[in-house]
Amino acid sequence: MKKIYIAGCGGMLGEAFYKQFKDEFLLKCTDKDVNEEWLSFLDFRDSDAYEKDVNEFKPDYLFHIGAYTDLEFCEKNSDDTYNTNTLAVENAVRIANSLDIPLLYISTAGIFDGKKELYDDWDLPNPLGVYARSKYMGERYVCENAKRFLVCRAGWMMGSGPKKDKKFIQKLMKQIKDGNKELFIVDDKDGTPTYTHDFAKNVKLLVKKEYWGLYNLVCGGQTSRLEVTNELLRLLNLQEEIKVTAVKSDHFKDVYFAERPPNERLINKKLDIRGLNVMQDWKDALKEYIDNYYQDYL
Repeated sequence: MKKIYIAGCGGMLGEAFYKQFKDEFLLKCTDKDVNEEWLSFLDFRDSDAYEKDVNEFKPDYLFHIGAYTDLEFCEKNSDDTYNTNTLAVENAVRIANSLDIPLLYISTAGIFDGKKELYDDWDLPNPLGVYARSKYMGERYVCENAKRFLVCRAGWMMGSGPKKDKKFIQKLMKQIKDGNKELFIVDDKDGTPTYTHDFAKNVKLLVKKEYWGLYNLVCGGQTSRLEVTNELLRLLNLQEEIKVTAVKSDHFKDVYFAERPPNERLINKKLDIRGLNVMQDWKDALKEYIDNYYQDYL
């Protein structure tokens, strides 16, 4: 079995990578937050410790998937964000190159400014804030310096359920669980959901094919925060019980003050052309996610 070292594996995406890769690869999964029995401790910002741990495992691939993703935290802690999201990525490139192995880096739809209707793999990013800039600088460094790499851009991530999901779906589910009968949802933010398990499956296909490079990697179909909310309520059979009130982003400006692009819609153009796009439509992915992770939640 080929070996993969996965750094920053303690979050929602790491859980999906572990489950999707563990039966076909020998894994070493690390994180600074050891929250699973299959995780061991490693803070990848410690470059010496990172290099030592990877070298001792002698992997065939290095997956660097951890990052700060809370935009407000990133705006308030820019140095920590660049250290975590950018400089640590440079360390990962150096380590992978020294071992002559491919590197996987996770980028984001948030690196675009949202002025276009759709973004394909070849559109040029224009990051708006600290988070987006830190991720884009990581993306650029990998593309310009790694010998072999996969850079995969995710959209609105969903996965791992209430245990680890800190994104939009879990925030809605918590409001519903708390008994809220009205949800205030922005109607000026568009994007593309990305189910963590679909993402991991498509990455595995690219790794096996050895089609290195930069890829958009999101679920099928473009949508909005408002439409995602309505579809979630439909799946839960709560559309008659819970009112959805559309608001503008300014409604939440005290809590979500970091600038966000109005549109983060990606299309998997390269995957489509190569016949390697196995991502589900976002509505099917959302149903699978709710069925698998929220059966006894409400």
